[in-house]
Amino acid sequence: MISLTDSQKIGMGLTGFGVFFLFFGMILFFDKALLAIGNILFVAGLAFVIGLERTFRFFFQKHKMKATSFFLGGVLVVLIGWPIIGVVLEVYGFFLLFRGFFPVVVGFIRRIPVLGSILNLPFISAPS
Repeated sequence: MISLTDSQKIGMGLTGFGVFFLFFGMILFFDKALLAIGNILFVAGLAFVIGLERTFRFFFQKHKMKATSFFLGGVLVVLIGWPIIGVVLEVYGFFLLFRGFFPVVVGFIRRIPVLGSILNLPFISAPS
């Protein structure tokens, strides 16, 4: 079991609520207010979980500047009031930022009983 500090627990809650508000905002036809709240909570939660300095270093690495500009630009566009364009920019930036984590996530999901058997089907799994 991983032990979390109090600020990391708060960060997990903020990030969870941020994802919830983002999802709920998209379900309700890209509601500007819900998407803006979700964006703010997600970024704040990330800062609480890994710390301000590590968050800053993660987003502003030289090779991730394009991804960061798309992600944070999408947040800004949603806050300005163009939710669909902002969400598209955010999603593109999110995939660019976190593309290094996707193989780890897929490897983890492969060990979950039902999902792992689905991901290991011949037409889904990549040939080794």
